[in-house]
Amino acid sequence: MLESALDKLAERILALDEASLASLWQKYKNRMEHFEPTRDWEKAVIVFFIINSVRAKNHIFNEQLKRRRETVPEATPKGKPDLRLVK
Repeated sequence: MLESALDKLAERILALDEASLASLWQKYKNRMEHFEPTRDWEKAVIVFFIINSVRAKNHIFNEQLKRRRETVPEATPKGKPDLRLVK
């Protein structure tokens, strides 16, 4: 049950837009830095780390795509194809 709940939560987080999350980053960072022993402070910390998690995931994702593009072999040079007549 816990795994299922986390999976659903991850799906919802993946649907969030990083640009929109980035605009909230400073708000939750400030909130987190001003400790209060309240449930609201605890939620602010979780939201802050969710935002950072999405940012880190996107950074890793983009770096991996870039690395793959750099290691893909170049296409064969254009010219006459190597063909032979088969009867």
